[in-house]
Amino acid sequence: MTLPAQRHGTDPGRELAEPGFWQQPPAHRLAAFARLRAAEGPVFVPEGSGRGHWALVRHAQVQEASRLPKVFASAPGVTTPEPARWVRALFGDSMVNLDGPDHAQLRKIVQRAFTPRLLAAAEADIHAVAARIVDDVLAERPDEFVSAVASRLPLEVICNMMGIPERYRAEIADRVNHASENIGVERGLASRLRMPGRGLRALARMQRMVAGIGRERRKHPTDDLISALVRANVDGQALGARQLGAFFSLLMVAGVETTRNAITHGLSLLTDHPDQRDLLLSDFETYADGAVDEMIRHSTPIIQFRRTVAAEHTMDGRVFRPGDKVVLYYASANRDEAVFPDPDAFVITRSPNPHLGFGGGGPHFCLGAHLARVEMKALFRELLTRPVGLRAVGLPDLAGSNFDNRVRSLKFAFERP
Repeated sequence: MTLPAQRHGTDPGRELAEPGFWQQPPAHRLAAFARLRAAEGPVFVPEGSGRGHWALVRHAQVQEASRLPKVFASAPGVTTPEPARWVRALFGDSMVNLDGPDHAQLRKIVQRAFTPRLLAAAEADIHAVAARIVDDVLAERPDEFVSAVASRLPLEVICNMMGIPERYRAEIADRVNHASENIGVERGLASRLRMPGRGLRALARMQRMVAGIGRERRKHPTDDLISALVRANVDGQALGARQLGAFFSLLMVAGVETTRNAITHGLSLLTDHPDQRDLLLSDFETYADGAVDEMIRHSTPIIQFRRTVAAEHTMDGRVFRPGDKVVLYYASANRDEAVFPDPDAFVITRSPNPHLGFGGGGPHFCLGAHLARVEMKALFRELLTRPVGLRAVGLPDLAGSNFDNRVRSLKFAFERP
Protein backbone atom coordinates (compact mmCIF):
# COMPACT_ATOMS: atom_id res chain seq x y z
CA MET A 1 0.00 0.00 0.00
CA THR A 2 1.31 3.46 -0.85
CA LEU A 3 0.44 6.65 0.98
CA PRO A 4 -0.06 9.97 -0.76
CA ALA A 5 2.37 12.71 0.10
CA GLN A 6 0.29 14.43 2.75
CA ARG A 7 0.69 14.99 6.46
CA HIS A 8 -0.48 12.33 8.89
CA GLY A 9 -0.84 13.29 12.54
CA THR A 10 2.17 14.73 14.33
CA ASP A 11 4.98 15.83 12.04
CA PRO A 12 8.13 13.97 13.14
CA GLY A 13 10.15 16.31 10.90
CA ARG A 14 8.94 19.52 12.51
CA GLU A 15 12.20 19.91 14.42
CA LEU A 16 14.09 20.53 11.17
CA ALA A 17 11.95 23.61 10.54
CA GLU A 18 12.56 25.19 13.95
CA PRO A 19 14.92 28.19 13.77
CA GLY A 20 17.10 26.98 16.63
CA PHE A 21 17.62 23.46 15.31
CA TRP A 22 20.62 24.34 13.15
CA GLN A 23 22.30 26.15 16.04
CA GLN A 24 22.23 22.98 18.12
CA PRO A 25 25.43 20.94 18.61
CA PRO A 26 26.11 18.52 15.73
CA ALA A 27 25.31 15.49 17.91
CA HIS A 28 21.79 16.81 18.52
CA ARG A 29 21.14 17.26 14.80
CA LEU A 30 22.59 13.87 13.90
CA ALA A 31 20.35 12.20 16.49
CA ALA A 32 17.32 13.89 14.92
CA PHE A 33 18.31 12.60 11.48
CA ALA A 34 18.74 9.09 12.91
CA ARG A 35 15.15 9.23 14.20
CA LEU A 36 13.92 10.32 10.78
CA ARG A 37 15.80 7.49 9.07
CA ALA A 38 14.02 5.06 11.38
CA ALA A 39 10.59 6.30 10.20
CA GLU A 40 8.61 4.19 7.73
CA GLY A 41 9.17 6.57 4.84
CA PRO A 42 9.89 10.19 3.97
CA VAL A 43 8.52 12.55 6.62
CA PHE A 44 6.98 15.98 6.21
CA VAL A 45 8.78 19.12 7.36
CA PRO A 46 6.38 22.08 7.68
CA GLU A 47 7.68 25.47 6.59
CA GLY A 48 4.76 27.70 7.58
CA SER A 49 1.59 28.82 5.77
CA GLY A 50 0.74 25.22 4.92
CA ARG A 51 3.90 24.79 2.88
CA GLY A 52 6.68 22.36 3.54
CA HIS A 53 8.87 19.65 2.08
CA TRP A 54 9.45 15.93 2.34
CA ALA A 55 12.76 14.98 3.91
CA LEU A 56 14.80 12.35 2.05
CA VAL A 57 17.21 11.22 4.75
CA ARG A 58 18.30 7.72 3.75
CA HIS A 59 21.23 7.02 1.45
CA ALA A 60 19.05 5.09 -1.01
CA GLN A 61 16.42 7.86 -1.08
CA VAL A 62 18.93 10.57 -1.90
CA GLN A 63 20.54 8.44 -4.59
CA GLU A 64 17.17 7.58 -6.15
CA ALA A 65 16.07 11.21 -6.33
CA SER A 66 19.46 12.35 -7.65
CA ARG A 67 19.35 9.84 -10.51
CA LEU A 68 15.79 10.68 -11.62
CA PRO A 69 16.11 14.32 -12.77
CA LYS A 70 12.93 14.10 -14.86
CA VAL A 71 11.00 13.32 -11.68
CA PHE A 72 12.94 15.38 -9.12
CA ALA A 73 13.73 18.66 -10.87
CA SER A 74 16.32 21.21 -9.80
CA ALA A 75 14.31 24.11 -11.23
CA PRO A 76 13.22 26.59 -10.01
CA GLY A 77 16.01 26.28 -7.44
CA VAL A 78 17.89 23.91 -5.15
CA THR A 79 18.40 26.27 -2.21
CA THR A 80 16.00 27.12 0.61
CA PRO A 81 14.33 29.48 -0.01
CA GLU A 82 14.28 29.11 -3.78
CA PRO A 83 15.75 32.07 -5.68
CA ALA A 84 13.21 34.77 -6.55
CA ARG A 85 12.29 35.14 -10.23
CA TRP A 86 13.75 38.63 -10.42
CA VAL A 87 17.05 37.37 -9.01
CA ARG A 88 17.18 34.64 -11.65
CA ALA A 89 16.30 37.16 -14.37
CA LEU A 90 18.99 39.56 -13.20
CA PHE A 91 21.85 37.13 -12.57
CA GLY A 92 20.93 34.22 -14.83
CA ASP A 93 20.31 30.63 -13.82
CA SER A 94 23.11 28.80 -12.11
CA MET A 95 23.91 25.36 -13.49
CA VAL A 96 22.67 23.73 -10.29
CA ASN A 97 19.18 25.17 -10.90
CA LEU A 98 18.81 23.92 -14.48
CA ASP A 99 17.36 20.70 -15.88
CA GLY A 100 17.22 18.79 -19.14
CA PRO A 101 18.74 20.18 -22.35
CA ASP A 102 19.60 23.56 -20.81
CA HIS A 103 21.65 21.91 -18.07
CA ALA A 104 23.18 19.36 -20.42
CA GLN A 105 24.31 22.01 -22.91
CA LEU A 106 25.85 24.24 -20.26
CA ARG A 107 27.60 21.33 -18.54
CA LYS A 108 28.89 20.13 -21.91
CA ILE A 109 30.47 23.52 -22.62
CA VAL A 110 32.11 23.58 -19.20
CA GLN A 111 33.34 19.98 -19.41
CA ARG A 112 34.82 20.64 -22.86
CA ALA A 113 36.76 23.59 -21.43
CA PHE A 114 38.39 21.37 -18.79
CA THR A 115 40.96 19.98 -21.20
CA PRO A 116 43.56 17.42 -20.07
CA ARG A 117 46.21 20.13 -20.44
CA LEU A 118 44.30 22.56 -18.23
CA LEU A 119 43.63 19.91 -15.57
CA ALA A 120 47.28 18.83 -15.53
CA ALA A 121 48.35 22.44 -15.07
CA ALA A 122 45.79 22.89 -12.29
CA GLU A 123 47.04 19.82 -10.41
CA ALA A 124 50.63 21.04 -10.61
CA ASP A 125 49.51 24.44 -9.36
CA ILE A 126 47.63 22.88 -6.44
CA HIS A 127 50.83 21.30 -5.11
CA ALA A 128 52.75 24.55 -5.52
CA VAL A 129 50.06 26.63 -3.79
CA ALA A 130 49.73 24.13 -0.92
CA ALA A 131 53.50 24.23 -0.31
CA ARG A 132 53.55 28.03 -0.42
CA ILE A 133 50.67 28.34 2.06
CA VAL A 134 52.36 26.05 4.57
CA ASP A 135 55.66 27.91 4.08
CA ASP A 136 53.81 31.12 4.98
CA VAL A 137 52.16 29.50 7.99
CA LEU A 138 55.47 28.26 9.35
CA ALA A 139 57.06 31.67 8.86
CA GLU A 140 54.19 33.81 10.24
CA ARG A 141 52.73 31.46 12.89
CA PRO A 142 49.06 32.55 12.70
CA ASP A 143 46.53 30.99 15.06
CA GLU A 144 43.30 30.97 13.00
CA PHE A 145 43.08 28.15 10.47
CA VAL A 146 40.21 29.15 8.16
CA SER A 147 41.64 32.47 7.04
CA ALA A 148 45.31 31.48 7.12
CA VAL A 149 45.06 28.09 5.44
CA ALA A 150 41.70 26.55 4.50
CA SER A 151 40.28 29.52 2.58
CA ARG A 152 43.50 30.36 0.77
CA LEU A 153 44.04 27.10 -1.06
CA PRO A 154 40.76 26.76 -3.02
CA LEU A 155 40.56 30.52 -3.67
CA GLU A 156 44.07 30.74 -5.10
CA VAL A 157 43.70 27.53 -7.10
CA ILE A 158 40.41 28.60 -8.70
CA CYS A 159 41.66 32.13 -9.43
CA ASN A 160 44.82 30.71 -11.02
CA MET A 161 42.83 28.22 -13.08
CA MET A 162 40.31 30.84 -14.21
CA GLY A 163 43.03 33.38 -14.98
CA ILE A 164 41.84 36.08 -12.55
CA PRO A 165 44.39 38.93 -12.40
CA GLU A 166 46.07 39.37 -9.04
CA ARG A 167 44.64 42.87 -8.56
CA TYR A 168 41.08 41.50 -8.32
CA ARG A 169 41.68 38.66 -5.89
CA ALA A 170 41.40 40.36 -2.51
CA GLU A 171 38.12 41.94 -3.57
CA ILE A 172 36.81 38.62 -4.90
CA ALA A 173 37.61 36.91 -1.60
CA ASP A 174 35.70 39.65 0.22
CA ARG A 175 32.75 39.39 -2.20
CA VAL A 176 32.58 35.61 -1.80
CA ASN A 177 32.38 36.00 1.97
CA HIS A 178 29.62 38.62 1.71
CA ALA A 179 27.65 36.56 -0.83
CA SER A 180 27.70 33.38 1.24
CA GLU A 181 28.01 34.39 4.89
CA ASN A 182 24.28 34.18 5.68
CA ILE A 183 23.09 31.40 3.38
CA GLY A 184 20.88 29.13 5.45
CA VAL A 185 21.51 31.06 8.68
CA GLU A 186 18.55 32.19 10.79
CA ARG A 187 18.71 35.93 11.42
CA GLY A 188 16.64 38.67 13.02
CA LEU A 189 14.26 40.82 10.98
CA ALA A 190 16.64 43.78 10.64
CA SER A 191 19.43 41.50 9.44
CA ARG A 192 17.13 39.70 6.99
CA LEU A 193 16.15 43.02 5.45
CA ARG A 194 19.73 44.28 5.23
CA MET A 195 21.81 41.23 4.35
CA PRO A 196 20.09 40.08 1.11
CA GLY A 197 20.97 43.42 -0.48
CA ARG A 198 24.56 43.15 0.72
CA GLY A 199 24.91 39.61 -0.60
CA LEU A 200 23.33 40.42 -3.96
CA ARG A 201 25.50 43.50 -4.40
CA ALA A 202 28.56 41.37 -3.72
CA LEU A 203 27.35 38.82 -6.28
CA ALA A 204 26.62 41.53 -8.87
CA ARG A 205 30.03 43.11 -8.46
CA MET A 206 31.75 39.75 -8.77
CA GLN A 207 29.82 38.87 -11.92
CA ARG A 208 30.52 42.26 -13.54
CA MET A 209 34.19 41.75 -12.81
CA VAL A 210 34.40 38.36 -14.47
CA ALA A 211 32.24 39.49 -17.40
CA GLY A 212 34.78 42.23 -18.09
CA ILE A 213 37.61 39.71 -17.99
CA GLY A 214 35.61 37.47 -20.34
CA ARG A 215 35.23 40.27 -22.90
CA GLU A 216 38.96 40.86 -22.81
CA ARG A 217 39.74 37.14 -23.21
CA ARG A 218 37.49 36.83 -26.27
CA LYS A 219 39.73 39.38 -27.96
CA HIS A 220 43.01 38.28 -26.43
CA PRO A 221 42.76 34.67 -25.19
CA THR A 222 45.28 33.19 -22.79
CA ASP A 223 45.82 29.67 -21.52
CA ASP A 224 43.17 29.74 -18.79
CA LEU A 225 39.65 28.54 -18.08
CA ILE A 226 37.87 31.84 -18.81
CA SER A 227 39.43 31.93 -22.28
CA ALA A 228 38.36 28.33 -22.86
CA LEU A 229 34.80 28.99 -21.70
CA VAL A 230 34.17 32.14 -23.71
CA ARG A 231 35.74 30.69 -26.85
CA ALA A 232 34.34 27.17 -26.57
CA ASN A 233 32.61 25.81 -29.64
CA VAL A 234 30.12 23.20 -28.52
CA ASP A 235 27.37 23.00 -31.12
CA GLY A 236 28.30 26.54 -32.05
CA GLN A 237 27.96 27.86 -28.49
CA ALA A 238 30.21 29.33 -25.84
CA LEU A 239 29.36 30.96 -22.52
CA GLY A 240 27.82 34.42 -22.73
CA ALA A 241 28.49 37.13 -20.17
CA ARG A 242 25.61 36.17 -17.83
CA GLN A 243 26.37 32.46 -18.11
CA LEU A 244 30.04 33.09 -17.37
CA GLY A 245 29.12 35.24 -14.38
CA ALA A 246 26.71 32.62 -13.03
CA PHE A 247 29.27 29.84 -13.49
CA PHE A 248 32.02 31.87 -11.82
CA SER A 249 29.76 32.66 -8.86
CA LEU A 250 28.90 28.97 -8.52
CA LEU A 251 32.57 27.98 -8.76
CA MET A 252 33.68 30.55 -6.20
CA VAL A 253 30.90 30.12 -3.65
CA ALA A 254 30.55 26.35 -4.03
CA GLY A 255 34.14 25.44 -4.86
CA VAL A 256 35.81 27.69 -2.31
CA GLU A 257 33.31 27.32 0.54
CA THR A 258 32.87 23.56 0.37
CA THR A 259 36.57 22.76 0.07
CA ARG A 260 37.62 25.18 2.82
CA ASN A 261 35.03 23.68 5.16
CA ALA A 262 36.08 20.12 4.38
CA ILE A 263 39.73 21.03 5.03
CA THR A 264 38.88 22.74 8.32
CA HIS A 265 36.73 19.87 9.55
CA GLY A 266 39.52 17.54 8.44
CA LEU A 267 42.09 19.15 10.75
CA SER A 268 39.60 19.05 13.60
CA LEU A 269 38.85 15.37 12.98
CA LEU A 270 42.52 14.39 12.86
CA THR A 271 43.10 16.27 16.12
CA ASP A 272 40.14 14.56 17.81
CA HIS A 273 41.20 11.12 16.53
CA PRO A 274 44.97 10.85 17.09
CA ASP A 275 44.95 7.15 16.27
CA GLN A 276 43.68 7.93 12.77
CA ARG A 277 46.19 10.73 12.40
CA ASP A 278 49.02 8.41 13.42
CA LEU A 279 47.81 5.81 10.93
CA LEU A 280 47.72 8.42 8.15
CA LEU A 281 51.24 9.60 9.01
CA SER A 282 52.56 6.04 9.08
CA ASP A 283 52.10 5.82 5.29
CA PHE A 284 50.57 8.98 3.89
CA GLU A 285 50.34 7.87 0.25
CA THR A 286 48.61 4.63 1.20
CA TYR A 287 45.97 6.15 3.45
CA ALA A 288 45.51 9.72 2.14
CA ASP A 289 42.77 9.02 -0.42
CA GLY A 290 40.68 7.17 2.14
CA ALA A 291 41.29 9.88 4.72
CA VAL A 292 40.08 12.61 2.36
CA ASP A 293 36.89 10.72 1.49
CA GLU A 294 36.21 10.02 5.15
CA MET A 295 36.69 13.71 6.00
CA ILE A 296 34.14 14.59 3.32
CA ARG A 297 31.67 11.92 4.45
CA HIS A 298 31.97 12.80 8.10
CA SER A 299 31.69 16.57 7.64
CA THR A 300 29.38 16.62 4.57
CA PRO A 301 30.12 20.21 3.43
CA ILE A 302 26.72 20.61 1.68
CA ILE A 303 23.95 19.63 4.09
CA GLN A 304 21.01 19.64 1.69
CA PHE A 305 19.63 20.50 -1.74
CA ARG A 306 15.99 20.95 -2.71
CA ARG A 307 14.10 19.37 -5.59
CA THR A 308 10.62 19.95 -7.04
CA VAL A 309 8.58 16.90 -8.06
CA ALA A 310 7.78 17.03 -11.78
CA ALA A 311 6.03 13.66 -12.21
CA GLU A 312 4.18 11.31 -9.89
CA HIS A 313 6.56 8.94 -8.14
CA THR A 314 6.41 6.44 -5.28
CA MET A 315 9.29 6.14 -2.83
CA ASP A 316 9.32 4.03 0.33
CA GLY A 317 5.54 3.99 0.55
CA ARG A 318 4.95 7.67 -0.23
CA VAL A 319 3.39 8.92 -3.43
CA PHE A 320 4.83 12.25 -4.51
CA ARG A 321 2.72 14.47 -6.77
CA PRO A 322 3.89 17.15 -9.23
CA GLY A 323 4.62 20.35 -7.34
CA ASP A 324 5.63 18.64 -4.10
CA LYS A 325 8.93 19.73 -2.63
CA VAL A 326 11.55 17.30 -1.39
CA VAL A 327 14.92 17.98 0.23
CA LEU A 328 17.92 15.71 -0.19
CA TYR A 329 19.65 15.65 3.21
CA TYR A 330 23.19 14.56 2.36
CA ALA A 331 24.23 15.08 6.00
CA SER A 332 21.81 12.34 7.01
CA ALA A 333 22.48 10.03 4.05
CA ASN A 334 26.19 10.04 4.92
CA ARG A 335 25.37 8.65 8.38
CA ASP A 336 22.95 5.97 7.16
CA GLU A 337 23.50 2.87 9.31
CA ALA A 338 22.35 0.66 6.43
CA VAL A 339 25.36 1.75 4.37
CA PHE A 340 28.03 2.89 6.86
CA PRO A 341 28.75 0.61 9.86
CA ASP A 342 29.32 2.70 12.99
CA PRO A 343 28.50 5.83 10.94
CA ASP A 344 29.51 8.40 13.56
CA ALA A 345 33.05 7.02 13.81
CA PHE A 346 35.89 8.62 11.85
CA VAL A 347 37.73 5.75 10.14
CA ILE A 348 40.16 6.59 7.34
CA THR A 349 40.29 2.96 6.18
CA ARG A 350 36.51 2.78 5.74
CA SER A 351 35.87 0.65 2.66
CA PRO A 352 33.70 0.84 0.74
CA ASN A 353 32.89 4.50 1.36
CA PRO A 354 30.09 5.44 -1.07
CA HIS A 355 29.51 8.84 0.54
CA LEU A 356 27.30 11.44 -1.09
CA GLY A 357 29.48 14.43 -0.28
CA PHE A 358 29.64 15.31 -3.98
CA GLY A 359 26.00 14.48 -4.65
CA GLY A 360 24.01 11.34 -5.18
CA GLY A 361 25.02 10.74 -8.78
CA GLY A 362 23.06 11.69 -11.86
CA PRO A 363 23.57 14.77 -14.04
CA HIS A 364 24.28 17.13 -11.12
CA PHE A 365 27.22 15.19 -9.67
CA CYS A 366 29.86 17.74 -8.64
CA LEU A 367 32.13 18.78 -11.51
CA GLY A 368 34.88 19.74 -9.09
CA ALA A 369 35.05 16.47 -7.13
CA HIS A 370 38.43 15.42 -8.52
CA LEU A 371 40.10 18.79 -7.97
CA ALA A 372 38.69 19.07 -4.45
CA ARG A 373 40.21 15.70 -3.55
CA VAL A 374 43.57 16.70 -5.06
CA GLU A 375 43.53 19.99 -3.11
CA MET A 376 42.79 18.32 0.21
CA LYS A 377 45.38 15.59 -0.28
CA ALA A 378 48.08 18.09 -1.31
CA LEU A 379 47.41 20.39 1.62
CA PHE A 380 47.32 17.68 4.27
CA ARG A 381 50.52 16.22 2.88
CA GLU A 382 52.19 19.58 3.48
CA LEU A 383 50.52 20.19 6.85
CA LEU A 384 51.24 16.79 8.35
CA THR A 385 54.63 15.82 6.97
CA ARG A 386 56.54 19.01 7.86
CA PRO A 387 58.58 18.55 11.08
CA VAL A 388 56.42 20.80 13.27
CA GLY A 389 52.94 19.32 13.47
CA LEU A 390 49.65 21.18 13.65
CA ARG A 391 46.57 20.56 15.77
CA ALA A 392 43.20 22.20 16.19
CA VAL A 393 42.56 24.04 19.45
CA GLY A 394 39.00 23.87 20.72
CA LEU A 395 35.90 23.29 18.65
CA PRO A 396 35.17 24.78 15.22
CA ASP A 397 32.97 27.89 15.32
CA LEU A 398 30.07 26.69 13.17
CA ALA A 399 27.79 29.12 11.32
CA GLY A 400 24.59 27.22 12.21
CA SER A 401 23.50 27.06 8.57
CA ASN A 402 20.86 24.64 7.29
CA PHE A 403 22.56 24.66 3.88
CA ASP A 404 26.24 23.96 4.45
CA ASN A 405 28.46 22.77 7.28
CA ARG A 406 30.25 26.11 7.38
CA VAL A 407 33.07 26.89 9.79
CA ARG A 408 33.59 30.55 10.63
CA SER A 409 36.87 30.00 12.42
CA LEU A 410 39.07 27.37 14.05
CA LYS A 411 42.02 28.04 16.31
CA PHE A 412 45.12 25.95 15.75
CA ALA A 413 48.58 25.59 17.23
CA PHE A 414 51.98 24.07 16.49
CA GLU A 415 52.94 20.95 18.38
CA ARG A 416 56.66 21.73 18.17
CA PRO A 417 58.50 25.07 18.00
